[in-house]
Amino acid sequence: MKTLFLAWQSPRSGSWFPIGRLTFNGKEYQFNYTNGVLEAKLKCGFQPLPSFPNFNNVYTSQKLFSLFSNRVMSRSRPDYHEFVQWLNIPEHEHDSIALLARSGGKRATDKFEVFPCPEPDENGRYCIHFFADGLRYLSKSAIERINRLQVGEFLHLAHEFQNPRASRLLLCTKDHWIVGYCQRYLVDDIFEIISQHPELVRVEVDRLNQPPTPLHFRLLCKMTTDCQQGFRPFKGPMYQAVSSDVLAESAIG
Repeated sequence: MKTLFLAWQSPRSGSWFPIGRLTFNGKEYQFNYTNGVLEAKLKCGFQPLPSFPNFNNVYTSQKLFSLFSNRVMSRSRPDYHEFVQWLNIPEHEHDSIALLARSGGKRATDKFEVFPCPEPDENGRYCIHFFADGLRYLSKSAIERINRLQVGEFLHLAHEFQNPRASRLLLCTKDHWIVGYCQRYLVDDIFEIISQHPELVRVEVDRLNQPPTPLHFRLLCKMTTDCQQGFRPFKGPMYQAVSSDVLAESAIG
């Protein structure tokens, strides 16, 4: 089973919500809303998507839903080969879910993105790839340091407390350069792990795409975690399927 979460950012407040979940079992795609959509509706007025008009329904299809397929680069595009190189995915593995999981599926025309739900390997270890966020806010010197990173180079995680409304996780080099941020969807789970067992989390450079690659595809990181028994990523209520009871309570409220 392959799983992606769909996230939405309010264009007015900038608040970020995981609103849905896409799964693929090898034969059929399935989409359902998660409880995060109810918070998005309450706080930011989010309305059901035209393709998925009912918060409580489970939608199935033999083909990838257009909301997601439109975010996958076509193999016929002349820059497709270069694109999959940026993602560090073998070109012959044209797996839409894998491409979305690695790229994020962002488009300039809306505020949606996707991210994967990792599965543990046979040793109980989780591995997730992500592109470092926030590079556009860094100094020219920091970007130059990023361009000198080496594959396999270890990156330290550090808390950023300058913004009390949204604590972030910084990615730092051994020589103390800030080279970006962890993606937002990783923060809660990683905070939980490193607050108790920081030695269980490792982040390293998986691929560096040199200029003129866009900054949001410049630095690909690989995070591995040797988790304690019982750990499961994205287990919070925001990531769980919307239930009839929750919808009823929301309607009453």
